[in-house]
This record gives sequence, C-alpha cells and structure tokens, in this order.
Amino acid sequence: MNFLTLLPLAVVMVAGTQLVAAVFFASSDRPRAASLGFLAGAAIVVCGGTTLAWLIIRFLKISIAGGGGHRGVERGIDWFVLALLVVLAVVVFLRRHSGPPGWMGRLQHAGPGYALRLGLLLFLVMPSDDLTMLTVGASAARHDLPWWHLLPFMLLTLVLLALPLLALLLLGHRAETVLPRIRNWANTHSWLVSEAVIVFFMVITAADLVR
Repeated sequence: MNFLTLLPLAVVMVAGTQLVAAVFFASSDRPRAASLGFLAGAAIVVCGGTTLAWLIIRFLKISIAGGGGHRGVERGIDWFVLALLVVLAVVVFLRRHSGPPGWMGRLQHAGPGYALRLGLLLFLVMPSDDLTMLTVGASAARHDLPWWHLLPFMLLTLVLLALPLLALLLLGHRAETVLPRIRNWANTHSWLVSEAVIVFFMVITAADLVR
C-alpha cells in the first residue's frame, strides 16, 4: 500500500452533504470569502483527524509489537480497518436518500466566520467522515507509511471540496448552471461512488489478511 491507494477515500469524505454545502457557499452573497472559510474549517478537521488517527494507531502498533508478535498486531489492525469499512458502507447506504438538511437554505447569506465554524462542525459530526479519517490513518500506520503519505489524501479532499469555488472562478456567470448540476449529482449519485470506493478498499484490506 502507498499514498495512491488512500486517495480514492477522499471521495467518500466530500460526497453528499459536504459537497452540497460547498455549492451553497459558492452561490452565496459572499462566495469567495464564505467558500474559503468553509475550506479552512474542513482543512483543520481533515488534517487534524487523519493525523491523530495515524499517531494513535502507530503508537499502539509500536507499543504492542514491542514485545513481539508483529504480524499478529498487523492482522489485528487489518481486522479493525475492515470492520470500520463495513460500518462506513452501512452508514453511506442508510444516508443515500437523506438529501440536504433544511438549514442549508440559510447559507445564502453566510459570512466567512460562520462558514469556518460550519466546516469544522460538519466534518466533526459526520460519522462517515470520522470513520474515513480513522480508516486512512489506521491503514497508513499499519503499513508503516510516513506521515507525509497522508498529505495527498488531505489535499485531494480539499480540492474536491473546492470544486464549486473553482467552477465559480473559472466559469463566472456560467457557473450558475454548473453549480446546480454539482449539487444534484452529490444528492443522487455520490453515495454509489462512495460505496464503490469502500468496496475497493475492503478488497485491498482483505488481501492483506489472507497473505
């Protein structure tokens, strides 16, 4: 496993409510300021949460394997990651038709401070995001990947989340037709892509177990 293997899980991080919120901010009264605030809040949680998961699992692996049984520890982490992926798949499936919360309509007039707080809160309270960050951090630590291997996952997550803002900056007024399409896709099809990514990662983890 390397950092390329972790990259697809960035899709799971942003698919659904998170991307829909980014679209609302890009369509708000202060699109640039609100979008940047939202991205800053998301960056704090994504970078901090993934790093914390990597540190915890790495510490546990070193501590437990210090007395021997290194292979047993790795298998234990693999089973833990596989369990996380199963729970994540169930969470994504159950939320597939949830749609955007009603309060998102109020984001039209949001400022950068509110957007930053929402970015922090949204990525903290979403079970799918918590499980994904834990999965990425645990998988990287299990395969002894250095911390910088987490950076491409973090950056791709933020780039995907910035797509509505990028569409606004690059397309100008034409973004008025593109942004609703992004929002509709996130509402209807993003869960299918997320499930495909989760299954892909399940196969990789299961392959580690049978070796």
